[in-house]
Amino acid sequence: MRKLTLTLALLSALTVGAKTKTQTLEITNPIETKRVDAPVNVLLNHVPFTVRQAVVTIDGKEIPCQLDDLTGDGTADALCFLVDINGKETLKAEVSYSDNGVQKQYPSRVYIDMMLSNKKIKESNKQDLYIDQLKVKRGVNPYNQLHHHGAAFESEVAAYRIYFDHRQTVDIYGKYTKQLELKQTQFYPDAQQKAAGFGDDVLWVGNTLGVGTLRGFDGNGPVMLEDLDHRAQRIVAEGPLRTIVEVLDENWLPAPGAEKVTMVTYYTLYAGHRDCEVSCMFSNPTSNTYCTGLINVKDSKEFSDNHGLRGCWGTDWPVSEKDSAGHKRETVGLGIWIPKANVVKELPANKDNYALEVVPRHRALNYGIVFGSDNETFGFHSADAWFEYLKQWKKEMENPLSVKSGKLK
Repeated sequence: MRKLTLTLALLSALTVGAKTKTQTLEITNPIETKRVDAPVNVLLNHVPFTVRQAVVTIDGKEIPCQLDDLTGDGTADALCFLVDINGKETLKAEVSYSDNGVQKQYPSRVYIDMMLSNKKIKESNKQDLYIDQLKVKRGVNPYNQLHHHGAAFESEVAAYRIYFDHRQTVDIYGKYTKQLELKQTQFYPDAQQKAAGFGDDVLWVGNTLGVGTLRGFDGNGPVMLEDLDHRAQRIVAEGPLRTIVEVLDENWLPAPGAEKVTMVTYYTLYAGHRDCEVSCMFSNPTSNTYCTGLINVKDSKEFSDNHGLRGCWGTDWPVSEKDSAGHKRETVGLGIWIPKANVVKELPANKDNYALEVVPRHRALNYGIVFGSDNETFGFHSADAWFEYLKQWKKEMENPLSVKSGKLK
């Protein structure tokens, strides 16, 4: 009994000594269209202590939130939550920060993993294969040593993977219904899972740009990410509301005669979203330009607004035609949005890609990628409908929520 009393007294003392702060955020939707699961992100460098817990309420109701350690130093430096907000509406969110305890675990609406490939490991021990980061030196290619060839991540709506090799291609996995399923299918559903309505790989990417892969540019077309000292992938955030993958290309020569640069790219996918945000950070200002864009899906119909938004809608095998047994032709819509200030020019379509020459500004390049599968029971089923969606998506990307922060109290 004496031991229990002392323990309770110690816990009480720790709670009494906890540091807390509260803050009001005013969140405004600047466009007329209602937005669902719109992200709100707050950096925590203004909080005068290490934040271990955060609680967000709107109209007195607690909503899920997520603390993230973006820098990998062991402490949270960002808060994320999602809101549904009407056109031109302003919401008030109350945020409480504490340096005590651990963050509440909300039901996860996203999933991410990196997994070593080892057929000798029994199914019951698969957890021994999961990793959260990997870095390799020049000349090492881990593509076939990783299951699904790199980090794979999903929302209820869509899934992506990033090839861990010189291509660094962004590939996609389409769904029939809104659900998380990568942990079960691992990007490769079996016949039983397909019969049960699970999704599948819906795009063959080969050496193309896939969906928004950033590569070097030699004046004519894209250049692979081959000449570099190290490459790495790291899981930065794994839910419950967003996943973030960090991709490092260290001391990279993006084209013959170009300046070497270290590039760190972040891929962020939010719950409820089919689009993925891409943020590329460069170590030094250079005169280099780069290339990104979309694969030219076979016989696809192209769309462009000639101001950074490009898309297509087409049908092809999701694997090489010789490996097509067990697969069907897949119809997909693809899209990429580049801010106008970063676009040098839109390149003519060729048999492989719909490409754009782009340039960073202030050592950064931020853009969006998106896709839809005709398999979806909840999505788009024609080129015209897809292209109309892309126009609205661009409008949302160009007009993020406005967040005004009140004083800490």
